[in-house]
Amino acid sequence: MTLGVLIVALFAAIAGGVQWSNGTTAPKLALDLEGGTQIILTPTTTDASKVTSSTIAQAIDIIRQRVDSSGVAEAQITSQGGNNIVVALPGKPSEATLNLVRESAQMRFRPVLMTAAPTPTATATPGSGPTVAPTLSSTPPAAGTDPSDLSWVTPALQAQYDALDCTKPSNLVGGGGDDPKVGLVACAKDGSAKYALGPVEIEGTEITNASSGLNTVNGVVTNEWVVNMTFNSAGSAQFAKTTARLAKLTAPLNRFAMVLDRLVVEAPSVSEVIPNGQAQISGSMTRTSAATLANQLNFGALPLTFTVQSEEQVSATLGTEQLQKGLLAGLIGLVLVVGYSLLQYRTLGFVTVASLALAAVISYGVITLLSWTQGYRLSLPGVAGLIVAIGITADSFIVYFERVRDELRDGRTLVGAVDKGWNRARRTILASDAVNFLAATVLYVLAVGGVRGFAFTLGLTTLIDLLIVFTFTHPVMMLLAKTSFFGDGHPASGLDPRRLGVRGVRYAGRGRVVSGPTADGAVVDVPEVSSLRAAVPTRTIAERRKAAAEAAAAAEAAVSAEGAGPEGRLESEPAQPASTERNES
Repeated sequence: MTLGVLIVALFAAIAGGVQWSNGTTAPKLALDLEGGTQIILTPTTTDASKVTSSTIAQAIDIIRQRVDSSGVAEAQITSQGGNNIVVALPGKPSEATLNLVRESAQMRFRPVLMTAAPTPTATATPGSGPTVAPTLSSTPPAAGTDPSDLSWVTPALQAQYDALDCTKPSNLVGGGGDDPKVGLVACAKDGSAKYALGPVEIEGTEITNASSGLNTVNGVVTNEWVVNMTFNSAGSAQFAKTTARLAKLTAPLNRFAMVLDRLVVEAPSVSEVIPNGQAQISGSMTRTSAATLANQLNFGALPLTFTVQSEEQVSATLGTEQLQKGLLAGLIGLVLVVGYSLLQYRTLGFVTVASLALAAVISYGVITLLSWTQGYRLSLPGVAGLIVAIGITADSFIVYFERVRDELRDGRTLVGAVDKGWNRARRTILASDAVNFLAATVLYVLAVGGVRGFAFTLGLTTLIDLLIVFTFTHPVMMLLAKTSFFGDGHPASGLDPRRLGVRGVRYAGRGRVVSGPTADGAVVDVPEVSSLRAAVPTRTIAERRKAAAEAAAAAEAAVSAEGAGPEGRLESEPAQPASTERNES
């Protein structure tokens, strides 16, 4: 019942997406299966400075963040020859997405006017307190106005700020093209806050160097990670003027935002005037975060632009051929699993077939839903993960069925065997799937590119395997155990006691003795049931009591006849073979 409701809800959501949104009835395919657009970019500098490998790496990170945040999955962004950047986007990307790739990234320093938590309804208070309501002008202030003046928050900018929700990935895309002469609304790079910023005061190209390291106080190295940056002469003069103004203001107006690619990477507060152009950024930073910030500042120090060398459509001929072979391999594996199940478990094997079919339906539905809602695209490695899942799913059923058959061999009825076997198999299945899911998670976190597609589908199908076993396979087995076909061990059921090697007899009532497991789990080993019944006649309880009384009287008479003495012996009734009884009504 639960599984049926989940399947109906899953495909109802897909149908709703197709009807009222841009959903599709099939999963979207990645670049290797569908083809797409390939753009080759060459980073260049306007001042003829050298573009280093670290600069290329930072540019790739920025482009990848733009593409991922725009909802395009399975994109390939790599360096080519140490000079070019190759961006391959699957399917038919929109012009807006292509523009995000082509645009250059810029580092700029802007004063903070307002800030708030990233909620759609949150409203930030300009200036120092929540009771301050600034007077907003309809146009930007005249040139020369203090960059920290709240008049930069125009009604249009205020409306953008109020509507900005930094919890949405679409607002963390970034991109260049912002006007340095007016205010700007931006999110923190990690989506932790939103900002209203004043006009640009210092360009990133004014930075000459940025580095990270442990802070040194009076010649003693501390455990605090900091970032040190140095400005050129023009930047030093402007930075001294800016810090002198900000140091006199209260929070959040005393903060200075470092904006890279229209996203705030850091917004430290200013506590004193910095006249020599050598600033230090400190706070709750780790070695990794400090190094990342230093790299971003160095990237902004270069007047870097992207030149499009080529833009062309790429086909998926090779991927399609590999997909066909992969699907053929998966089909062969599926046929072998089904054939083995039917051969080994007879009719019971159809439970495996039904479980595999349901797992396939749910996997298809989940991937299709993710393609619509999360932009997921199925790649060739992802298909490989689905094929591997056939073996993982079948393994769970085999563990369960073999546990049940072991309990039958121990003499239990099928109902008792299913209950006891499930308790034992459940632990094994959970442990096995936990290891598979952990491996898939580690692989997804550490890997890049197509390998992550394999890890994703592997982890997804592992969870679906647990869902199927708990909500379908086990309940179906409980129902089958109550049928006469499986409960009596029909030869075609796969639970035939003779085929499983079950020995023993049990009393079935009304004077009947049958071979097989007993109700309480005990097994009585006898040569042959038929010969036992022929050799020992059935007697009632009254007849047995009468025979016992006669035997006792005969023994007493024998003792009396022989007399008591040292030579006398008293023997018990000779041992009789086991007999069956019929209850008197």
